[in-house]
Amino acid sequence: MKPVLETRYVFTITARIGGVISAGDTGAGVRRIIPVIGGEVKGEGISGRVLASGADFQIIRPNELIELEAKYAFETDDGAVVYVENVGIRFGPIQLLQKLKRGEPVDPKLIYFRTRPRFETGHPNYQWLTTHLFIGSAARHADRVVVDVHQVL
Repeated sequence: MKPVLETRYVFTITARIGGVISAGDTGAGVRRIIPVIGGEVKGEGISGRVLASGADFQIIRPNELIELEAKYAFETDDGAVVYVENVGIRFGPIQLLQKLKRGEPVDPKLIYFRTRPRFETGHPNYQWLTTHLFIGSAARHADRVVVDVHQVL
């Protein structure tokens, strides 16, 4: 019998982002830092606001593959603070990735953007976030990143 991997959608993180800060080509690729300046979290049994508390740290490889590591936090409507560490990749046709860099709209279905969010909190209502694995399907827009978070069952 083959093992089956199942997931279920749990919530969406919409992280508003600030302007790109570039450290230039570091030898490993172009290092970019994109501040997280707010946003919202909405889903079944969880809602809140993304705090202006972190950034997305990226390396853009010569083939335009983007390796990202976002670190920030959100606060639920009932007062829990949840730390988020989200590692992933974004890749697609170079012309479309260049449009995204310029802030132009691109159909998210044409870009492969997947992440592995990890959560930390001491709040008892959200301990389930710390004891499960999650994957994210994401989309980059000019002013925000939207991540649909799925729990791996």
